[in-house]
Amino acid sequence: MALEDVEAFCRWAEATLPTEAEWEFAARGGLDGAIFPWGDEERPGGQFMANTWQGHFPWQNTEEDGYVFTSPVGTYPANGHGLLDMAGNVWEWTSDWFAATPPSAPTASCCVPQNPRGGEREASINPHHAHFRIPRKVVKGGSHLCAPSYCLRYRPAARQPQDIDTGMSHVGFRCVIRTQA
Repeated sequence: MALEDVEAFCRWAEATLPTEAEWEFAARGGLDGAIFPWGDEERPGGQFMANTWQGHFPWQNTEEDGYVFTSPVGTYPANGHGLLDMAGNVWEWTSDWFAATPPSAPTASCCVPQNPRGGEREASINPHHAHFRIPRKVVKGGSHLCAPSYCLRYRPAARQPQDIDTGMSHVGFRCVIRTQA
């Protein structure tokens, strides 16, 4: 779904998208510093923990996990916070504008800028495609198209820019409802 559609749903549901920092905190499930939402081993005991690509990307998907495209919610175990599908399946929109992290900038984790709110709308435009002038938001979690040999972005710390006008079958979202403490 393109961002405009996602934001319309969030308004209808009286919810919002999580920030990049909120998303990463939720994905970690209490395992701060672990490589994956479930720990440091990609397939503990040989068990698939997320819907990702198996085989040689992009020409051979061996479907060892039983799925060519997305898998049903709840196919894999929940993380330590009880959240499902925080890795793989579909990339998830966040509310933060994408900002590349300069090599000298301090980071909150390996990839998230120190400022958990990301950058500014205009700065999110891809400098290599500036003639398109399409702002980008941060997406997290990877998708069923992420393979360890190509795109190990189904880690909580990983991030990617996504043009806000582009909907794809491997991009989705989850909402958050903030309550008063």
